[in-house]
Amino acid sequence: MASIFTRIVQGEIPSYKVAENERFYAFLDINPMAPGHTLVIPKQETDYLFDIADEDYQALMLFAKRVAEGIFKAIPCKRVGVAVLGMEVPHAHIHLVPLQTEADMDFRKEKVQLSREEFERIASAIAESIQ
Repeated sequence: MASIFTRIVQGEIPSYKVAENERFYAFLDINPMAPGHTLVIPKQETDYLFDIADEDYQALMLFAKRVAEGIFKAIPCKRVGVAVLGMEVPHAHIHLVPLQTEADMDFRKEKVQLSREEFERIASAIAESIQ
C-alpha cells in the first residue's frame, strides 16, 4: 500500500505544495511546529532516508536547501531547522522548521493551528521565494 506521502505526490490527497520538480516534492506539514514547517520528500517511495542512492540523496539535500532558503525569505525566523526522524510515515522525509529558538524544534510540543487560508498564504509566500 502506498504511503500517505506517495498518495500526496500522486494527487490523491491534497497538500499545500511549496516546490516540486521531477524527483522531489515539498509541502507544508498540516500539523506544524511553526508556520512554514515544510516536509521535503523524494517522489520515489523509500522508507529510510539513508537507503536512497547517493546521487539521489545529494539531489534531495540540494532541493531541500533551496526550499529552506525560500522559507527563510518568506517566514520571519532566525534559522530554518532541519530534522530527519522518519518514524511516523514509512517514506523518507526531511522536516524544515522556521525557528526563533531551539525549543521551536521540539516534536513533543503542541502543534500550531492554522486555517486553510493561512496555509495557502504561507505556501504561496514560500513558493514565490524559491528561486
